Order: sequence, then C-alpha cells, then structure tokens
Amino acid sequence: MTMQANTENTTLLIIGGGPGGYVAAIRAGQLGIPTILVEGAELGGTCLNIGCIPSKALIHAAEEFHKVAQYAAAGDRGHPLGIRSAAPTIDLAQTVHWKDGIVKRLTGGVGALLKKNKVKVVKGWATILDGKTVEVRTAPAAQPADEASAIAAMAAADAAGSAPAAAASSSPSAEANATSAGGTGNQADAPLRIRCEHLLLATGSQAVELPFLPFGGPVVSATEALSPQSVPQHLVVVGAGYIGLELGTAYRKLGARVSVVEAAGRVLPAYDDELAKPVAASLKRLGIELHLESSVLGMAPDGSGVRMRNAGGEETVLAADRVLVAVGRRPRTAGFGLESLMLDMHGRAVRVDNQCRTSMRNVWAIGDLTGEPMLAHRAMAQGEMVAEIIAGKRRHFTPAAIPAVCFTDPEVVVVGASPQDAARLGLDVISASFPFSANGRAMTIENTDGFVRVVARRDNHLIVGWQAVGAGVAELSTAFVQSIEMGAQLEDVAGTIHAHPTLGEAVQEAALRALGHALHI
Repeated sequence: MTMQANTENTTLLIIGGGPGGYVAAIRAGQLGIPTILVEGAELGGTCLNIGCIPSKALIHAAEEFHKVAQYAAAGDRGHPLGIRSAAPTIDLAQTVHWKDGIVKRLTGGVGALLKKNKVKVVKGWATILDGKTVEVRTAPAAQPADEASAIAAMAAADAAGSAPAAAASSSPSAEANATSAGGTGNQADAPLRIRCEHLLLATGSQAVELPFLPFGGPVVSATEALSPQSVPQHLVVVGAGYIGLELGTAYRKLGARVSVVEAAGRVLPAYDDELAKPVAASLKRLGIELHLESSVLGMAPDGSGVRMRNAGGEETVLAADRVLVAVGRRPRTAGFGLESLMLDMHGRAVRVDNQCRTSMRNVWAIGDLTGEPMLAHRAMAQGEMVAEIIAGKRRHFTPAAIPAVCFTDPEVVVVGASPQDAARLGLDVISASFPFSANGRAMTIENTDGFVRVVARRDNHLIVGWQAVGAGVAELSTAFVQSIEMGAQLEDVAGTIHAHPTLGEAVQEAALRALGHALHI
C-alpha cells in the first residue's frame, strides 16, 4: 500500500545543509523568510564533517607528533632549542575521538543557530518533482554511512528504478540518525511533500572515483583517510593537489612511508611554480617520494600495491597497504531528481548568473554544485546573498577576489591575480616578494621558508593580487582579500604600521619593495 504523502508549504526550500545551505537558511530566518532545510546526513556538509575541519585537526595532531619525534631524534647531539624527549607514541583512537568532538561541537552549533532563527530542518532524502515541489523520505536506518556508500546507494537506486536513497546532502557521514533541528522530525519512511516559492540547490560535491581504482578495501578517499584506525606502513597518494599533499604530509609525519603519484610535472599544478617549489622542497626533506609525470593504472593483481607508468613509459608496482585517491571533486548532480528541472549546465556544474539564479525562475544554486572554485567560503557568501535577494535586497555576487588556502607544509595562500594571471589578462603590473628568511618572527618559530608576493598595476599601483607560501600564512589571507576588496594601492599597505615582530611585516615589506624601497632587504 502506497503511503499518502503529507504536504507542507514554505517560501524557501533548501536542499543540502552544507556551508552554503545552512548559511542561506540562517540568513533567511533572520530576514523573516519561512524556510525549510532538507539534509540527509549531518548538518555542516563535507567541509565540517569530512573535509575542511577534520582534515585541519588531523594535520595539527600529526604536526604535534612530528615535533616531538624530531626532539627525540636529535638524541645526544641535542635539538637546537635544547628540548630533549623520548620517542613519542600516538593513540589514534583518541586522536580521532578528539577530532570527532570538534566536528560534533560545530555541527551542534549549526543546529542551534538554525533553531534560533526558526528554520525547520527536515532529516531526510529529497527528490525534486518540479521547480516548486520536493518529496522527502526519512529513513534513518537506511541512510548511507559515508560518502562512498552514499554514491553506491544512489547508483543502485537508479539502476533498480526504485525510490532514490540519495542524500539531499552535501556530505553523508557516519552519524546520520539524529532528528531534525529547528523543527519536528517526521515518522520514519513517511513521505513528505514540500511546496515552495523558491528552491535553493546546495547539494555540494563528491570525490572523483577512478574507474580503474574504485574505492573499497585498501583504496580510500579523503573521507576514510580522516578517520584512520592505524597508520599504514606505505601510503600511496594518487594526485599531488592540495588534498593529496595535505593528507599525505600528515600521514608521513605520523610515521608512514608516503609516495605521491602525479600526472603533471610538479606538485600543486594548479598553482604557479614559485609557490610550489618550497612545498616540493619540504616534501623532499620529509622523505616523501614524488613520482611526477606518472600515471596510475590500477591495483596489482595480487593486491600488493599500485601499478604505475612513469615518465619513461616503464611500468612498475609501488608497494602499498593503503591508497588514497585525491584527484579532485565534482558537483553532486545525481540521485535527487535534478534532471527533471532541465537546467542549463556548464559541463557537470549547474550554470548560474551573478545572483546564483539558474535557468528556471525562482530556482537557485550555490556552492560546489555550480563548479569552481569549490570553496566553503564561496558557498557561504553565495548562500547569504541568495537569502537577501529573496528578501528583496539588491545583491550581486561579484567579489574582487576569493582567497584559496592550501594547508600543506608550508602553507600556500592565493588571492587575486598572480603575475602570470595578470599577463594573460593584458595587465601591465609590477610584482615584488619579501622572503621570510629576512623576517624576525619567522626566525623565532624556526620557519623561514617562503615569501609574500604582491601584484599591482603599474599605472596606479592598485593591488590586484597577493600570494604567499610559508608557515602560518593562511592567517594572512584576510588582510590580502580585504586590501583587494577595498581597492587598496601599494602606498596604502606600505604606509600602514604593522606590528613587530610578526609574519605580517612581510606584507608591508613586499609593498615597500614594489615601490622600490624595502627596509629590511
């Protein structure tokens, strides 16, 4: 017997509770817009549950372990800081518990904010019927436990022609059994039909799976890599982008032998060579093996490792007891009825204008679903804007720059145009760098690798870009993007008094150097 669907009406319906979706919901609630948010897994999406936050926690834990290991390795000769220590051990279960605790506090905070702003959260799996109607099924016991199984469940449902088990979520995770926050939950398996005036799609993205190296067994995505039960003896990382290098470095610092396979001729191929060089040098010092201009062919028949073809065309097997595939992410477009809307697409992504409107009236899309750059802070800004447009405010998404950060060792920050970008745009620019080797604060924290670089127009000194590589430079990204958004010139930054001793002094010195009179180099 088919169960009769209950029906609710709302002004704004949001599919996906990741950074873009939940921020849109909170802002809509603040503006008095009746809002329902549908999320199949945990609030917070990929970033909070299985991405940005847990990865930075694991990176921090690995760095702390590595520091103590370095003190111990100094032995009788002594560490330059005079610190002596016994060889460290690590309780990975405790580390993962600590990491999960951070995630739980943050997801709980998101739920509390939604409730505070009178947003109803429906825990379930959405299927779009049309641009005004979505059907939601709540079946906690049947929800996938992680991203990989969520993808498999969607494919199985499509093949069987059954009701989709796809998440209306930007990040399925293990803890998928909570009731809705900010509203009453629905009876398990009872369909709920929601009618809306505005439909906002915020379904996020998913890890790219290689057909010849499918997830399962020793082959993992970043999701599984963030909750290790043990440190592998030999980890092979497929892909030398930021995800692969962040996690590969963390595992190396935890004691694993790490090999990285990359098709391009260098690491971080999406970034300019000057920024990538200090990272490559650090990888070499850590003992991470780099196999560049090489391709992965699949697992060895006996499961002992990864088959690889190097730049010379020679096929070899890299021994591995775990393989991390980190070759990128793609918009999550399958499993929730998106095809029924027949929206204009841009490749795999939903095409939107500068207000995040799709080709269908009152259907909006934000975040990773709309393509690159796939960054949580971009999704948040888009979500906030969409809520304000629906409330009647005049807004457009035209940021002067969006910062991107790699939490490698050392960290990398890119904001705005690089010298190469400027050349492609036909801009006549001046650029100048200031090395951390001449920065007092960098010396006191034993991290003098890297530099800060500024790019500005030659005619009026308007700053169009900042780049930095070095320890802790992620924290400089705010100053970088603010200067560009405010239309700062080189003279504005050079003439601002910067605190001493700080890494931020390198920002001022780079601007001074571009003007021809750096003080400390």
